[in-house]
Amino acid sequence: MCAVALLVVGCGGGAEPQGSDEIPGVGQGAEKAPTKASAAPGDGIARPRITLPEGDQLVFDPQETGDARTDAVLRDNAEYLRAVDEAIGDQKPKSKAVAFYSKGSAYLDSVEWIGGFVKEGNTVTGTVRYVDRRVTFGEDGSVGLTYCGDESKGYTKDLKTKKTNVTPVTEDSYVFYNDRLRKNAKGVWQVTKSVSERGSKACRP
Repeated sequence: MCAVALLVVGCGGGAEPQGSDEIPGVGQGAEKAPTKASAAPGDGIARPRITLPEGDQLVFDPQETGDARTDAVLRDNAEYLRAVDEAIGDQKPKSKAVAFYSKGSAYLDSVEWIGGFVKEGNTVTGTVRYVDRRVTFGEDGSVGLTYCGDESKGYTKDLKTKKTNVTPVTEDSYVFYNDRLRKNAKGVWQVTKSVSERGSKACRP
């Protein structure tokens, strides 16, 4: 289901999930409110306003934890994921918003991933849920972030025909992500590396 994934930078990567095979929130009925457009968090940083493609919804759980440092990481990572979807909808691989929230190999992989949608003339639609988002602060100033992506209700859509490619749910509809982030001089937590494992047992319901 890689071609249908809304957001799998480095699809099929070799990240090894840790811990229990049961991930809270995956495949369960309760959902947080989806987000259409991002709003400035009030931290004084001039951030790009991001609007998702029509029909596209991203759900994040948890959105916040109550810890300021952790919540800043979760917020900026969510904006990165939104920025990639926006760039796919706009058909702009070198999106300024994507560059704002990523750098290094993560940015380059994002440009390549978005370019694939542009080449095929597709955008994204449906709902993707990102759950069990866990942040680990490193001694070197970097941050590790792992989470699961539930793409069972996320699809591609042909921009010319407006036809949605509704695909069956399989093990590959569930993706484990292992991201590395680092705060830049502006105070933004940028994704510097993102590895994913499609069909991970850790993320299947």
